[in-house]
This record gives sequence, structure tokens and C-alpha cells, in this order.
Amino acid sequence: MTQVRYTTIGELAARSGVAVRTIRFYCDEGLLDATRTATGHRVFDPAAVERLMLLRRLRSFGIGLSAIQDILTGARSIAEVVAAERRTLDDDIDALNHRRALLRAVESGTPDRCDEHLNHLAAVIDPRAAREALITFWRRQLSPLPSSSIDGFLAMNVPELTPDAPPEHLIAYAELVAAVSNPDVSVSVHDTLRHHATPGVRDERRLLLDIADTCLEAAPHVAAATPPTPGPELDHYVTAHATARSRRDTPAFRHQLLRDAPGASPHVRRYWQLTTTLTPEPTSGTAQLWLSDALAASVESEGRC
Repeated sequence: MTQVRYTTIGELAARSGVAVRTIRFYCDEGLLDATRTATGHRVFDPAAVERLMLLRRLRSFGIGLSAIQDILTGARSIAEVVAAERRTLDDDIDALNHRRALLRAVESGTPDRCDEHLNHLAAVIDPRAAREALITFWRRQLSPLPSSSIDGFLAMNVPELTPDAPPEHLIAYAELVAAVSNPDVSVSVHDTLRHHATPGVRDERRLLLDIADTCLEAAPHVAAATPPTPGPELDHYVTAHATARSRRDTPAFRHQLLRDAPGASPHVRRYWQLTTTLTPEPTSGTAQLWLSDALAASVESEGRC
């Protein structure tokens, strides 16, 4: 029978480069097994050196003791623990970058307006909560639509804040969050989206879906900065509103649409203007504003004829 040669704690410390007090700590935490001699001293079997070296390497990477315990007991692999630690570190870095971005945004104003900037930017201290406020607002606005359509709208129109967002993005986002908590904005968005002042809508869900389609058609014009002008996109937009009211697209109906809602309210225009600060892509809102302005141009051109 081969006799196991045990190593004293001093020998283990010399072979591993780990201090004696640290080895004792690992033993007390259950991370390193030791046997007691008759005189009460700790001794270790040959596998302790390799185990201790692994422990030391994991600690040098900042891995916590509970995660190391999982590795040593086989509950999790090294790859799983490393991936989890990396994700945690990514989150910590994002949080630090966001905090730095907020401080820069406060600094971007004049010194005498720091208090005002602090109050304004408080809305985006938690970027997830800020975005959730926008999402909740739009889910209410679009509630007649199926969930898949609402999700598509949200992906296109509710941007996420990057951790290192520039000051102008944070300021714009904070204003958006403030806007959706304003009842006047909620009413204005609802009425503008549906041309609510023109009565007779029979199928609101169909109307919203058709408007969404026409906004997609108009988006390339918005991206190209094409002036709002009559064309097939406007024809489809007006037809959607006429059909929803069991009417036809006629000059009289176009005049009524414009007369009832001569243009998007300042609240609505300001909201969608802010979104252009946050995303280079046209949003549904900027596309609808283009269509609304094209309607005004169409009626105006008819009036000159």
C-alpha cells in the first residue's frame, strides 16, 4: 500500500506562494481540505497544491469565493462562472458610463442652471425605468392594435439610451419622459394619430394599422428630407381615414380633415422632434407629420387652382 505523504501548511505556502494566513482562511471557508495531526496541526494531501493554485488563479481574476466554491464542487464549470462574472462586470461598466454621462449632461448647462438640469435629468437616472415609461405610454395609445404590431412600433419609435449617451441625448430623453406624463400630451397624441376631430371612425384598429402602413411608405421621404408634397403616400393616408369613416377620398373630405385638425399640436411636433435627436432613422411620428403637412400642401394647392 502506497503511503500518502502529507504536506504541512508551511510547505504548502512555500510551494504555492500563498501566505499561511490565507491558506488558513481558505480552510476555514471550506474551500481547501486539511487533515489534523494528533497535535492539531493542519496537513494537506498532494492534491491540495493543484487545488490551491486553481483557487489563487481564480481569485486573481476577481472571482468571488461563492463562485469558486461552485467550481470546486462541480456545481458550475469555469466557463459558466467566467461568463457570469463578465456579464456582471459589463453591467457595472455600463452603470459607471451612464453615471458619467449624466454628470456630463449636468455640466453641459450653464453653472447657474445646474439645479434645473439636475431636476430635469432625474427622469433618466434609471434608463430602464425611463424607457419603460415611454413603452407604457405607447401601449396605452395603441391598445386597439395586436401585440405584435405594438411591439414593432416600439422597436421603431422608442429608442434605448446607450450607457455613454451624449448630453443632448440624455436631455432629449428626459424631456420625452416628462412629456408622456403630461395629460395634455397624451390627449394631443391620441387625437393627432387618429384625426380624432373628424368624427365617424367605425374601426379604430383597422385605421391604426392602415396609418402604420402609410407611415412606412412615407418614411423614405422623411429620410431624404423631401418636402411634404401630394403623392401616392398621401392618397393612401387619406383613403385610410376615409375608409375608417365609410367615406371616400374627395376634395371635400380632405378639406374637412385639414379643417378639423389644421396640424399636429406643438406638443406632438416637439415629441417627434426630440426623437430625431435620438435616432437617425425616421420614426412613425415624423412620417405621420410629413403626411399631415402633405395634406395641408395638397389642400392649399387645390385652393390656388
